[in-house]
Amino acid sequence: METTVNTTLGEEGMAERRCWLMKSEEDEYSIDDLERDRSAAWTRVRNYEARNLMRDEMSPGDLVLYYHSNAKPSGVVGLARVASEPYPDPTQFDEDDPYYDEKASREDPRWWLVDVAFVERFPRKVPLKEIKKHPELSDMVLVKRMRLSVQPVAAAELELIRKLAAGPD
Repeated sequence: METTVNTTLGEEGMAERRCWLMKSEEDEYSIDDLERDRSAAWTRVRNYEARNLMRDEMSPGDLVLYYHSNAKPSGVVGLARVASEPYPDPTQFDEDDPYYDEKASREDPRWWLVDVAFVERFPRKVPLKEIKKHPELSDMVLVKRMRLSVQPVAAAELELIRKLAAGPD
């Protein structure tokens, strides 16, 4: 799976960037919230595979498909970019936070995150049901392992979803 894409998106010159999909419930933190805030720390991820992707593989400038989960319908609603190097998720240390982790320490953090910055809102949502209808997208992690909240995306998959979001030619 080719997961890099050439893009400028605010960068000088062309650079190879990896592609991702990150899920957020619309009523928790929507694309509207990200657009308003311009960037946000992607806190409270408590899945080791998703954590490892953020900690070990994401880099500033990588592109992110922004996905509203548990929506009616769920789907891709916009584009963001990774805006920071990975760093420890502060919610793991906050005893008042529901995502507090008593096994984590500042010397040995268990949970990591990246900041994500708004790039664009798509003209239309690309629902999961529509994504599943495209044979070119049948190998997407989103289709095969829907529950993973942070997942790699092939560059061709990202480009096709952007095209679908633009609507009919």
